[in-house]
Amino acid sequence: MATVVLLGTLDTKGDEYAYLRSLLDAHGVETILIDAGVLGEPRATPDVTREEVARAGGADARALADAGDRGAAVEAMARAAAEIVTALHAEGRLDGLLGLGGSGGTAVATEAMRALPVGVPKLMVSTMASGDTRPYVGATDVTMTYSVVDIAGINAVSARILSNAAAAMAGMVTADPPAVEGGKPLVGATMFGVTTPCVTAARERLEELGYEVLVFHATGTGGQSMEALMRSGFITASLDVTTTELADDLVGGVLSAGPDRLEAAGELGIPQVVSLGALDMVNFGPAETVPAEFRDRLLYKHNPTVTLMRTTAEECAELGRRLGRKLSAAQGPVTVFIPLRGVSLIDVEGQVFFDPAADRALFDALREALDPGVDVRELDTHVNDPAFAHAMVDTLHEHYEAWTAAGARA
Repeated sequence: MATVVLLGTLDTKGDEYAYLRSLLDAHGVETILIDAGVLGEPRATPDVTREEVARAGGADARALADAGDRGAAVEAMARAAAEIVTALHAEGRLDGLLGLGGSGGTAVATEAMRALPVGVPKLMVSTMASGDTRPYVGATDVTMTYSVVDIAGINAVSARILSNAAAAMAGMVTADPPAVEGGKPLVGATMFGVTTPCVTAARERLEELGYEVLVFHATGTGGQSMEALMRSGFITASLDVTTTELADDLVGGVLSAGPDRLEAAGELGIPQVVSLGALDMVNFGPAETVPAEFRDRLLYKHNPTVTLMRTTAEECAELGRRLGRKLSAAQGPVTVFIPLRGVSLIDVEGQVFFDPAADRALFDALREALDPGVDVRELDTHVNDPAFAHAMVDTLHEHYEAWTAAGARA
């Protein structure tokens, strides 16, 4: 029988969780109820108490309650809840995770959800689900349902919403996984509109060689999602053509994947081939949203909702240094490909972002920052030349075959 873990703050949502538990029982699903509240007495009887949760995170529930700091309590219990649910999953006692709540309960439950592997059903019924959900979903497969009314008692509306949530979760945990052709190694590839020709040619070539390719749009969450799948063991080789998210992180664009981007493959030791796709640009929203400090820079209206800003030589040099440090720390096979004639569709002669001096600053700083042992290939092409794509693929294929032959992949 499938088991759904219910995680929430039973001091404020105990009645609602008891109702949700009864709905899941009616679907023939086992439940484990975890209490992550600390500031009031629980209104339902948990299977895992708040004291047990707090201890899992190295905290004390009574001390958190006595401190009276709700924000600190939410942070501590969120971290601890993540420890509890990952342990339950490792023990085979968690087939899905379901939560409900307002801002605090959503923060606690979704932090635990993000700690679980991709593919484990995760459903959050939340008052926050109609706004910006990125802080809650992150780069994982969390499903969020807007509660419509506040989660404060069982009424005509909340009963239907919770009934739908229970039915959805019961269906997810009892459904047979789809039959998927096995045996093909998964390659993660990053793409932007301005590197699409390169990645398309690379994907077709990789498929000919027997790989399955997962393409990620390099929009911040795209890079995070790819690296999360690496850490979950799904992706075992990386064709990181489009490293543009690093530019947004450096300059302050809207598509940053955070400061740790481009580190997962190296830490895991999986084969990777990396290039400099779209490092000529930083991303903003509509033109009127570009920060005032950048209004005099070279801007390009990519479409009505996206404005691109050309990176300067100084910014490109810093990007080269950052790439060099990250790739030099890699524990597995890595090759860097440099397209000497441009890093995007609009960074070629005659196009709006063509700037040889800025590109040269990027290339020179990268070469200087890379350890001598890192393989570097410089091709006298632009990034979207099919020859460039095929060269990257052939190198990745060589790395992967050598890596598997050495027994690195079980």
